[in-house]
Amino acid sequence: MAESSRARLIRGAAALLKDAFEDYNASFSDITRRARRRFENADRAGMQRDVIARLTLYDRSADRAIDRLEQHLSERLFSRTLWRDIRRLYGELIEDQIDAELYKTFFNTVTRRMFKTRGVDSAIEFVALDIEPTDRITHPVARHTYSVSDDLERAFAQILDDQDFSLPYGDLAADAAALAERLGQSFSEHGEARVLAIELLDTVFYREGRAYLVGRAIGSGRYLPCVIALRRVDDGIRAEALLTRRQQVSILFGYTFSYFLVDLETVGDAVVFLRTLLPDKPTDELYTVLGRAKQGKTERYRVFFRHLQGSSKDNLVEADGVRGLVMLVFTLPGVPVVFKLIRDRFAPVKKFGRRQVLDRYRLVFRHDRVGRLIDAQEFRDLRFPLARFSPALLEELQAECARIIQFDGDSLVIRHCYVERRLRPLDLYVSENDEATSRSAVLDYGQALVDLARSNIFAGDLLLKNFGVTRSGRVIFYDYDELRLMSECRFRRLPPSRDDLHEFSDEPWFHVGDNDVFPEQFPRFMGLSEPHLALLEERHGHVFDPAWWQDVQDRLKDGGTLDVPPFASDALLQRPRQPGG
Repeated sequence: MAESSRARLIRGAAALLKDAFEDYNASFSDITRRARRRFENADRAGMQRDVIARLTLYDRSADRAIDRLEQHLSERLFSRTLWRDIRRLYGELIEDQIDAELYKTFFNTVTRRMFKTRGVDSAIEFVALDIEPTDRITHPVARHTYSVSDDLERAFAQILDDQDFSLPYGDLAADAAALAERLGQSFSEHGEARVLAIELLDTVFYREGRAYLVGRAIGSGRYLPCVIALRRVDDGIRAEALLTRRQQVSILFGYTFSYFLVDLETVGDAVVFLRTLLPDKPTDELYTVLGRAKQGKTERYRVFFRHLQGSSKDNLVEADGVRGLVMLVFTLPGVPVVFKLIRDRFAPVKKFGRRQVLDRYRLVFRHDRVGRLIDAQEFRDLRFPLARFSPALLEELQAECARIIQFDGDSLVIRHCYVERRLRPLDLYVSENDEATSRSAVLDYGQALVDLARSNIFAGDLLLKNFGVTRSGRVIFYDYDELRLMSECRFRRLPPSRDDLHEFSDEPWFHVGDNDVFPEQFPRFMGLSEPHLALLEERHGHVFDPAWWQDVQDRLKDGGTLDVPPFASDALLQRPRQPGG
């Protein structure tokens, strides 16, 4: 083939891939911009549909790009020498693009699917360790600064009035007064005399029926996060809460919620700004919660393998906690993630197979997680240095997961796994901490069951080992083997027994259908001590009452989700009582 023809193939393929990503990005923005209308119409279900639409959009865009490449490159489609030059030219084409790291990740997605890459192929993809999102930030994220001038209430009134909603506020003056009072209290608690300015991102964040104005409040000696939560109510829009503590904002931007709908002109710069509010929040989690799930995977991969390639000496080991019957879980102590592999065979008590487990994870990926379900990233063909596996873990992998591992020289390739943030198993957390901390965790465990139910999720297996505790002390469900939608369950009362022998028997004395659930029996399957069970019954006794579950089901029948605020009650705004109220 003449050199000019080869050059045309290379230029055409590189331009095709650049155009494919830009088409995807434009469609991503089109979907995201619908969030304002969804919020104004109180269309929470529509918001969640748009989150799902964006998730599927990436894969469809990559597949369409491959189809176009097949037509363009024809019999040269899998020419590695050609692809080395396509990669080089593509890198030159996108060098000056905003969010160039997103372009590179899209390129990698395409080549990895085409070549079925295991591990990393630096000749035909951009190595994750070189895709730095923050190394040359040149476009400060769009934001507006409001001068307070000793009138905090006026500043908040201006902030609210500047939002371009089609609906009015129910009571803008009352909202501004409540926001001013709360922020003033927060500054006083930190020893600051007054607020000098409030700096907010121009772009509004939307998720699960709410809108958020995100920024920071600046004093003479410090700044605090300043995140205003807005809700659609009957008479318009209301300021519902103000988040000024890092922990509150960290939870809001955490890995246990659905992704935000936020139409950012530049994503990397927004990540940089958010890290000024949340310096301990991993970059991968920020990319992911902003809807850039593939970039989040790239960031997580970078952190983990940079640790492996550095001076660290820690080995991959089985994660702490009771061994699961379905998943083999391992971790690297120096990095706060776990790797979860589906075992080749399940224990006989598990009446399902691999396909059902995959379906459960897909369900969670697309569901409103309401702060109680951990986000799991699906990885394929990960390559690990064989020498970094502990002997015990390697033996367990060979015995239990032989179908999805492969030895390749001095490496072990894992064909499929889920990667999640590492949490402390709740059963260990309760046993390791003082009584006050343990009691708080038990109560939040009960609240987690309530929140999940209100989001149309029944955990299924309620043992403490299937729940974990975050750094902020929140209890999260992370074992999805027996998870079901509430709408699939039949919550029943226990039929009366004919005699004591029946009642204390391990086997039921009545027929039990596949979807039957008996809340009165939950205490037997939680693994709580008697004092902690008594505490749970005192505060959350309704979870042992079938009628409560049935009532939640009735309220969910329209296919929606009941409201679960993503912040504690201490963030809610307090308004003066009206005369006669």
